[in-house]
Amino acid sequence: MAAFIQLFVSGLATGAIYALVAVGFMLLWQTSQTINFAQGEFVMIPAFFVLWAIRFLGIDFWPAVGIGVIVSLIILGFLFKRMIVDPMIKHGVLPMVISTIALSIFLKEMVKDFYSSQAQPFPGLIPSSDLNFFGAVISTQNIFILIIASLTVVALNFLLNGTRLGRAMQATAQNPTVARILGIPVERMILYTFLINAALVALASFLISPIYLAKFTNGDVLGLAAFIAAIVGGFNQVRGAIVGGLVLGVTENLAAAYISAQYRGAIPLILLIVVILWRPHGLMGRAEERTV
Repeated sequence: MAAFIQLFVSGLATGAIYALVAVGFMLLWQTSQTINFAQGEFVMIPAFFVLWAIRFLGIDFWPAVGIGVIVSLIILGFLFKRMIVDPMIKHGVLPMVISTIALSIFLKEMVKDFYSSQAQPFPGLIPSSDLNFFGAVISTQNIFILIIASLTVVALNFLLNGTRLGRAMQATAQNPTVARILGIPVERMILYTFLINAALVALASFLISPIYLAKFTNGDVLGLAAFIAAIVGGFNQVRGAIVGGLVLGVTENLAAAYISAQYRGAIPLILLIVVILWRPHGLMGRAEERTV
């Protein structure tokens, strides 16, 4: 029982990271029809922004984290929208997909060539220790991840549903044409969504890097897992992305322990196939109808 609790909590922590990244996936799709296949690299690179600031600017960790957040908002939010999404989205979804795949390769190779191809230790946001819970040894890092992810989701939910700005963003996602008629600055709302996504991936990067280290290959796993989590949970619901991330994290962890660690990479794909066959619109998603 103790081993199960330990694996379950660890899976929830991993799933919380997947959920944060999946929510960003979902928000970009809902507001701008952007499928960002560089999302995994977006999670990988903020940790290197922080390490770069520490190494080359010679500043302490927390000021470096602040710089990492600001640089992430500028590059992964503002510049990503202005330089890649805006020019390419007018040509359709396929060119947009190809562009983000190319961006993911560029970011990965840039980090490998200009920083390091070796995994780099990343300072923890809190001191690392273990807690004993009914015989299960639970890392404080995992508890911290769950708390921060939960607070982030609550804050995001309040923003989207409890503020005028959030309702304007939802109106933009549901029908941009009507939103413009109602006087909502649609382009600004879309930009806010990109900035929120940049903040989410930066947070995910700072939470996961102390555990899995900062390495240029992190995006390969995180991007695929978050994309699958968004589909499994429901690509048109924030709560669906959250549920999908948690389910995927727990399932992956338990399967690796009780079935075989060799098949850990296949678990997300198996879960995706099962859910798509059972509920094509995801666990929490709603079916969308179109008039032809």
